[in-house]
Amino acid sequence: MSDDPKTLVSTEWLAQHINDPDLRILDASWYLSDMDRNGAADYAQGHIPGARFFDIDEISDSRSALPHMAPPTEKFMSRLRAMGVGDGHQVVVYDGAGLFSAARVWWLFRLMGKTDIAVLDGGYPKWVAEGREIEDLPPVLKERHMTVQRQAHLVRDVTQVAAAAKLGDHTILDARGPSRFNGAEPEPRAGLRAGHIPGATNIYYKSLLNEDGTMKPVSELKTVFQTSGADLGKPVITTCGSGVTAAIISLALERIGHRNHSLYDGSWAEWGQFDQLPIETG
Repeated sequence: MSDDPKTLVSTEWLAQHINDPDLRILDASWYLSDMDRNGAADYAQGHIPGARFFDIDEISDSRSALPHMAPPTEKFMSRLRAMGVGDGHQVVVYDGAGLFSAARVWWLFRLMGKTDIAVLDGGYPKWVAEGREIEDLPPVLKERHMTVQRQAHLVRDVTQVAAAAKLGDHTILDARGPSRFNGAEPEPRAGLRAGHIPGATNIYYKSLLNEDGTMKPVSELKTVFQTSGADLGKPVITTCGSGVTAAIISLALERIGHRNHSLYDGSWAEWGQFDQLPIETG
């Protein structure tokens, strides 16, 4: 793959740069309840040397009843400063599943105007499989100044998505599995209807990945989008269950050079709970 410090880097790239003074590594492991894993506990047992743990549920908007919504800029800044991550840093983010939750943090940084961030391709499993060094002690943190500038065009709320679905002026891509998208399988979160946003196209996030959790090469990503029937001539809104795997589509779009995309932060956790919002099945 071609390493790009603004989207995706290989384990080889990280190994070569791991001692760079301005490199910061984040472990953003997060799991669905049925995965029966705990990101913080896994981090404590072992992580890539120097990695800080980025808690997706905690570094979020605590005022919202929806899960891990993007935090206010002040909270993001204060949490990252305390973690010793700031201006002038190249950030690499990974997770314990290969490529699952790390893309959410990549998107979050971009939402905050920070573009020097890449996802580690294949994540922690690939790093460990290659016999690379790990440690179980957290790094010594030294606060670092950070400035952010929120990029509002990268996020969409329920009103904007409802308008987009009605007008058909955006392409809505849903990263959930086909059976959830079609409404054939109940949602893992209680109280949500089954189905998808009218007019949405299903691009299961796993279809963008190889079996080892690495992202498919650009040529194959383009094929996935083409065969899905998605119209990439329009601005794209990505969505999923709660705004985590939607970011994998966002990352893939960025990899193929499609820059006009935003993420529906509330995703199905929000849309699925309101009876007045239309849904489609099948």
